[in-house]
Amino acid sequence: MARNFNTNVHFHDIPDAILSSIFSLITDTRSRNAMSLVCLKWHLIERSTRTCLSLRGNIRDLFLLPTCFRAVTNLDLSLVSPWGRPILDSSPNTTLLAQVLHCTFPSVVTLTVYARNPSILHLLAPQWPNLRRIKLVRWHMRSPTTLGSDFLALFEHCHSLASLDLSHFYCWTEDLPPALEAYPSIAASLSHLNVLNYTSADQGFKSHEILAITSACPNLREFLAACIFDHRYIGFVGDETLLSLATNCPRLSLLHLVDSSSLSAARGDPDNDGYTTEDARIRQTMLIEMFSALPLLEELVLDVCHNVRDTGVALEMLNSKCPRLKSLKLGQFHGICKGIDARPDGIALCSRLESLSIKNCADLTDSGLISISLGCPRLTKFEVQGCKKITKLGMTKLASILRKTLTEVKISCCKHLNTVTSLQALEPIRDCLQRLHIDCVWEMVEQSGSGATSSAKYDGFKCSDKRRGIWEDANLKKKYKYNDNENGYASSTWAKLQCLSLWIAVGELLNPLVLAGILDDCPMLEEIQIKVEGDCRHQSRLSPDGFGLSFLQCYPRLSKMHIDCQAAIGYALTAPSGHADLSPWERFYLNGIGRLNLTELNYWPPQDIDYNKRSLSLPAAGLLAQCRTMRKLFVHGTANEHFMMFLLKVQTLRDVQLREDYYPAPENDNSTEMRIDSCSRFEDALNRRAIPD
Repeated sequence: MARNFNTNVHFHDIPDAILSSIFSLITDTRSRNAMSLVCLKWHLIERSTRTCLSLRGNIRDLFLLPTCFRAVTNLDLSLVSPWGRPILDSSPNTTLLAQVLHCTFPSVVTLTVYARNPSILHLLAPQWPNLRRIKLVRWHMRSPTTLGSDFLALFEHCHSLASLDLSHFYCWTEDLPPALEAYPSIAASLSHLNVLNYTSADQGFKSHEILAITSACPNLREFLAACIFDHRYIGFVGDETLLSLATNCPRLSLLHLVDSSSLSAARGDPDNDGYTTEDARIRQTMLIEMFSALPLLEELVLDVCHNVRDTGVALEMLNSKCPRLKSLKLGQFHGICKGIDARPDGIALCSRLESLSIKNCADLTDSGLISISLGCPRLTKFEVQGCKKITKLGMTKLASILRKTLTEVKISCCKHLNTVTSLQALEPIRDCLQRLHIDCVWEMVEQSGSGATSSAKYDGFKCSDKRRGIWEDANLKKKYKYNDNENGYASSTWAKLQCLSLWIAVGELLNPLVLAGILDDCPMLEEIQIKVEGDCRHQSRLSPDGFGLSFLQCYPRLSKMHIDCQAAIGYALTAPSGHADLSPWERFYLNGIGRLNLTELNYWPPQDIDYNKRSLSLPAAGLLAQCRTMRKLFVHGTANEHFMMFLLKVQTLRDVQLREDYYPAPENDNSTEMRIDSCSRFEDALNRRAIPD
């Protein structure tokens, strides 16, 4: 007998416990904000289930904190405005304000805070004694205090601390070891420690400091650190240090050790042989012993920046000694895979790998790539950087073999893989890739006797006008647009590509990426990250049409963009005769940005390294004001107040911030640039406007 079901059940009839579980699965901030506006019941459920919150108001308004986010467990206080200012200095009674923060967010166990001086933690740490994870941020210079004073309040009050992240916190390498040794119970409770510091790339931990940290923290499961592997320095990290580290922390599942010079190194020279002048003091036998001491290892990064030769045998043992290993990155390791007769050897025997990054391996060949693809069938992410002997053939074979799994690829600084050949090589997986990085190098690959050539179809062609994507037949003197119809390449669709990352040299144009039909059909592309590198001071005339951002209109879903010009060096003030300052360069790179339907932009202005100045110029402010759909704008530098007022023309703009997140961040603002009062006036003007949506 058929049952009669009540079809008049409303969504609100679902029990609140189930609704709360559904709401807790929503992570997008704008979606949650929209949900909270539906009705009072949804508003209350949304507030009671929100666990992550990043404060973005002005520090002077902290006394207006809402009291409805009592379920927040993950709180970010590092982005309040003005950026980089001590968060509690806005109040005459700092202790009272700290207590207000505690009463507003009583459940916090994860905290991110800009700790410009030790007093911040002296006030905040007692408010949340149950903190388990904390990330400290500081790009300003270290306060002239005693060693380890930045951490004493934290270790004294937070006895449940399990994770400490100092990756964006400028301090001396001598600060941390004595603080950990002074609080042995806290050090023993730490399971995650990140001292892979990006704020100062000229500092790396010495051998005795690494050993002091790891001996004080024997229960570490994740350890990331910047080291000194150069044996010419006192306290360099060698194989004995690596073995002692593994012995001190046998439970490690994640280990990242990166030479400090690698954090700031510019793109390498594709024409060198791939070997450095000095070898690291790391032997095969010690590597094997290190792997044997870390049986729980799941992710390993060793970016040494100095030659580690003949590592194939040690890497073969990695598969058996570390059976859980899924992610591996090696820098300046040679002999990792010979690939003789396409038989897996060396790193190719690590069959459980899901992510592999190979950097500056001088003797890696196409045969090695094929062996890796056959021996590591689970790879979803593959990166190759600075490998001089691999060609289009090897990358094509790898992409074909890993077609069912590979979703993320990075190809950078490889002599025989320019933009065209890189994208040709990835043709077998063009409908699977979700994230891609390539270098914008438009010249054709030259013929060589070693077989490192471009496709034979392009023999006899040379680049006639690389700024327009046109190729000239050297024999017939005819010009053609690049079009590989025989392979179906020109009409290929990158169906799942969501994020595209590009490196490009100063003065080069972006136009050929689209004009030549190389990468013009990406229906799902939402984000583009562009890094510009080079010396503007040695460039001559700029193209009047600009960099070519307007050509990115062909990507219908493009909404987020990173334009990173901080590695572009120029003259911030008056330039010598015959040279341009940075203002025309900013106009060059931002010209046409108003034609894109961007909602979020991160922009790093070019810099003058002699003046330590990264500032938004008048042309840049005017061009950014043409972005009619922009909601979020983050300028990683400073700007004049009247330049920022141009941005009020963007009616949809909701969130703007100047972040001087480079070391050393200016201690005192210049009289013509944004100060605390200037920032407050701009934010007041921004918040007074009606937001269309």
